[in-house]
Amino acid sequence: MRSVGQTYVQAFNFRHGRSGTLWQGRFKSCLDSDRYLLTVIRYIELNPVRAAMVVRPEEHRWSSVHSHLGQANDPLLTLHPVYLTLGHDAVTRASAYTVWLRAGIGEEDLAAVRAHLGQERALGDKRFQQMVERMLNRPAACRPRGRPKKINVGALNYLRPL
Repeated sequence: MRSVGQTYVQAFNFRHGRSGTLWQGRFKSCLDSDRYLLTVIRYIELNPVRAAMVVRPEEHRWSSVHSHLGQANDPLLTLHPVYLTLGHDAVTRASAYTVWLRAGIGEEDLAAVRAHLGQERALGDKRFQQMVERMLNRPAACRPRGRPKKINVGALNYLRPL
């Protein structure tokens, strides 16, 4: 199986002009609030549009968007409780989600999702990230690359008033 997997990855990478593993790191799911959850769902469902695979997300066959827009009832998909709060019935929820999806994802949210995915950090507000840091005893917020800059103590003394 290992040999089959390696051969497949090499062929896939060659075909798509890429390198590295197909699956990088473990799957992590760390969300804080309704807004963050819905933002990530929208990010995922708009991926085929950003990749220019389709014009509209519902044109992508392998997407949960069909259930969220009320176009399908997939027995393999469990609708998230946050999605269920969008309305008191399926039609109202689908209508509210359609408006949310069509609004698109802003550059700031897009950058935040990508940064948190790239660093495998918790996506959420400061309070949530602090809670995750305490529970896991590791950083939860995104950090810039590299070591923090050293402060030149001599320069600080020079600038200090006498």
